[in-house]
Amino acid sequence: MHRFARILLLLVVVPAVYFFVYWLPFDFVPLEQREWVASLVALLCAVLAGRFLWIRTVGGAAARGLLAAMSSGALALGGIGFCAGFFGPLLLTPDANQGPLLGLFITGPLGFLLGGIGGFFYWLRHRDKPLS
Repeated sequence: MHRFARILLLLVVVPAVYFFVYWLPFDFVPLEQREWVASLVALLCAVLAGRFLWIRTVGGAAARGLLAAMSSGALALGGIGFCAGFFGPLLLTPDANQGPLLGLFITGPLGFLLGGIGGFFYWLRHRDKPLS
């Protein structure tokens, strides 16, 4: 994969993972004076997801196997779907209080599933053909 495409994927996936981890699990945990814990955990998860994506996109995921291709596609499209569904309604209709739920419950998981399916077809197309 080209370096420019990898950087664009990182710019989408890392913030998506950060906001997803910050808002979804820590919304139910009363941290009161310790909000820095949620920020630290979300930052750690975002950095690990970015590192995973950066390593997995070197040389193409099809060379590494089916699981690598599917997880890379799922992470990339899931992050894009989450960002589009979460930030899109915030930008277009800032008064709607349930707009970001679109990214959390519909476009993020749907992008994750479609990315996994797309990674499977990418692997089918680019895998090494055995010599007969």
